[in-house]
Amino acid sequence: MPVLEAGRAPAPEFIRVHGLSKTFGAPGPGAVQALRDIDFSITEGSFVSVVGPSGCGKSTLLRIVAGLLDYSDGSISLDGQPIHGTRRDVGFVFQNSILLPWRTILENVMLPAEVLGLDMKAARRRALELLHMVRLDGFESKLPRQLSGGMQQRASIARALLHDPKILLMDEPFGALDAMTREQMNLELQRIWSASGKTVILITHSIPEAIFLGDVVFVMTPRPGSLERVIQVDLPRPRNLDMTGSPVFTAAAHEIRGVFHHEGSLD
Repeated sequence: MPVLEAGRAPAPEFIRVHGLSKTFGAPGPGAVQALRDIDFSITEGSFVSVVGPSGCGKSTLLRIVAGLLDYSDGSISLDGQPIHGTRRDVGFVFQNSILLPWRTILENVMLPAEVLGLDMKAARRRALELLHMVRLDGFESKLPRQLSGGMQQRASIARALLHDPKILLMDEPFGALDAMTREQMNLELQRIWSASGKTVILITHSIPEAIFLGDVVFVMTPRPGSLERVIQVDLPRPRNLDMTGSPVFTAAAHEIRGVFHHEGSLD
């Protein structure tokens, strides 16, 4: 199920997941199966949204893609290489910005360079470029507490991109923001994604957010999570908030809600 642009020939698979399953605990009555027999492929540069009921394994799947968590069965590869263990070519953005409160915004963005042992002069130049891209010029010397929640998340995205990862994984990055800020951050993330050209996988509980941002929406079942539906979002880019009232947007939302009404609620 590759993610494609309409009318174009299939592009090479960038992320490939086949028969992926994950069980926590030793075999027996206490074992908990989180994921079951998941198959999908993603092309480079795509934006993929993932929605599903609470506890269905969305975050578990994301951590497996990141190499932070091992899987029980199946296979997963990134750019043709099997994923086993942590990788340097993955960027991760969490629900909370997790910025270090005693470090300036610039110092926070440069943290991956220190951890990975990168050239600090080059890293500083890239950090400043990324802060410009996420529209935080002039806030380099500020502390996290001096920024709004949305600004902190933009800094977190810049930090995740510092080491030029192949993919950007986002686990409910805007879940703690108010509705108005969240809408604005959706627009900002679309712009940042377009400017960076990265492959993005976004976990979200928001159906409108999933549709607005995604080239495709993966809909997961309740635990053990499996891939129930893959919905292509045929909306032009760049997208604006007026598109949320379009027939294409409404039809996609209706289809996703139909899956949840059949399988169980989103929350």
